[in-house]
Amino acid sequence: MKAFVYTELQISVPFNDAPWKEVNTSLLRQPGLINKTWLSGTTNNSLGGFYAFESIEDAQNFVTGYFPSEAKKFGVAQTTRIFNAEIVEEASRVMNSVHFGAELKQKPGAFVYTEVQVNVPFELAPWKEINPGLKAQKGFLAKTWLSGLHNNTLGGLYAFDTIENAKEFATNAFPKEAAGLNAAFYTRVFDASIVEAASLELSSPFFA
Repeated sequence: MKAFVYTELQISVPFNDAPWKEVNTSLLRQPGLINKTWLSGTTNNSLGGFYAFESIEDAQNFVTGYFPSEAKKFGVAQTTRIFNAEIVEEASRVMNSVHFGAELKQKPGAFVYTEVQVNVPFELAPWKEINPGLKAQKGFLAKTWLSGLHNNTLGGLYAFDTIENAKEFATNAFPKEAAGLNAAFYTRVFDASIVEAASLELSSPFFA
């Protein structure tokens, strides 16, 4: 595993109405795809996903070829991000990351995606100082650290036990972390409970 990809479509579709079965069939044919966890926005019903790929090249081909064509079918704008998976392994293992072999004791109720507008090579990131405070957040289950390809942004994909605790983190705790870095940031909260079946078809480690 060399890369992570985050995607989100500017759309509002209740997940039960989303054509995820058809999309999954196409995704299973994508070169280098290891797994995907579907994402469904808690307040806006956006559709997205968090993917693991065998190589950065596979991830780049996905975000420049396949995914824009999917967004075009829906007639909507899109967001995609590529992250270097290799360099965040140590920091993520400490945070119980399922992408690096950890197993959750319970199914997640929510996911949180974060990204901070900084340019910090990950080897210089203060993750050892940050991790203890993150693990102490109410309802925290796991985090996979993210380091932006080419731009060195810092971020993460988190699992929480409930949407309530995820929202508390995203709206109160995380802004304080970003303020400490004196940087703008991006947060999203997703309902994990409704994407289990769709994610299992794509080998999501959150529901293994």
